[in-house]
Amino acid sequence: MIKKFTLLFPLWAILASIFAYYESSMVVDFKSWIVPLLVLIMFCMGVTLKVEDFKRVVKKPKIIAMTVILQFLLMPLAAFVISKAFNFSTELLVGMILVGAVSGGTASNVISYLAKADVALSITMTIVSTLLSIVVTPYLTLLYVGQTVPVPALSMLLSILKIVLAPVVLGVIVNYIFHKFIDKNNDIFAVLSIVSIVFIIAIVVGLNHSRIDTIGLYLLVGIMLHNLTGLVGGFYTAKLFGYNKKECKTVAIEVGMQNSGLAVALASKYFTPLSALPGAIFSIWHNISGSLIASFWAKQEEKNQK
Repeated sequence: MIKKFTLLFPLWAILASIFAYYESSMVVDFKSWIVPLLVLIMFCMGVTLKVEDFKRVVKKPKIIAMTVILQFLLMPLAAFVISKAFNFSTELLVGMILVGAVSGGTASNVISYLAKADVALSITMTIVSTLLSIVVTPYLTLLYVGQTVPVPALSMLLSILKIVLAPVVLGVIVNYIFHKFIDKNNDIFAVLSIVSIVFIIAIVVGLNHSRIDTIGLYLLVGIMLHNLTGLVGGFYTAKLFGYNKKECKTVAIEVGMQNSGLAVALASKYFTPLSALPGAIFSIWHNISGSLIASFWAKQEEKNQK
């Protein structure tokens, strides 16, 4: 039952967005909840990690390094190029850059599992990019939009320390102490994460409901192209370096799926509600595209095994 609930995440996100669009007054007052909800999501990520997960970094350093470099080079650059091509406003440009400059999202681990990719490798990549994002994300944002709008890079860095590092570390400690309980109740944390991100999406949609009619379609197309760039770029770069298909799938999913919840939190805290909209829409879309590509790859694996 819980597994079905988690797999239907895109549906819950779409339903929450529709509700928030038509009943915005019921969610806008929860704007201050965005950061605490993301802290909860990062804690849920941390609590599912074991110390052994971090040790895997030394086993496959080259592919992890390649993925992280690709993540922080390709995705913000693609966000910038797409934003300029679509002539997005400064607020939307900031939001797109934030989506491109954050780490891989925890949803990538689930999609890797469904796609029959390398889940352990996916988790390790997410951990590494998440920890690096503490420093990299603020300064990538400064690099791409610092000449257009003021970017409080140092304040953002301190915020990411509080929003990302502290709850993840706390989660790992809790897992270490209560690992027997955690192992039996892992699904609870998945549900908490999904409910939290769906609520964040609803809040952002509610805050922007009056402007979605005029920018929604163009923004959606831009986000779809951004996500596709990550998926295709990740897959074929890994293939170019001679990695097997399982590893290529893992890299593609990791690069294409971003921690858009963090992008939303940073946009809400340091910029404008409109700057948070790309992250909210990306949260919905990358789970839909991820689910579709995972289903396609899983069916391919089944055919190959027959």
